[in-house]
Amino acid sequence: MRTNNMTNEAPRKANLIDEQIGQRFRLRRTAVGLTQADLAKLLGVTFQQIQKYERGINRISASRLYEAAKHLDISISYFFESGDGDLI
Repeated sequence: MRTNNMTNEAPRKANLIDEQIGQRFRLRRTAVGLTQADLAKLLGVTFQQIQKYERGINRISASRLYEAAKHLDISISYFFESGDGDLI
């Protein structure tokens, strides 16, 4: 098992909240007409990383989520809302 060299802890895996954030990430990206490659370039990551965020495979850091919200012209709270506007 790969560990974090600084703390000897196993890497954290994405969970249900990460999956929901990823779904909202994809929903907004497609709504504004950006491809995964377009958003990846804006965020300085690969399109594969965007795929992993959207599938909830990898967690997205708070700073990167903030940058994505700016590029997607939304509040960061958007990622934490359910479909009916309530927070998840």
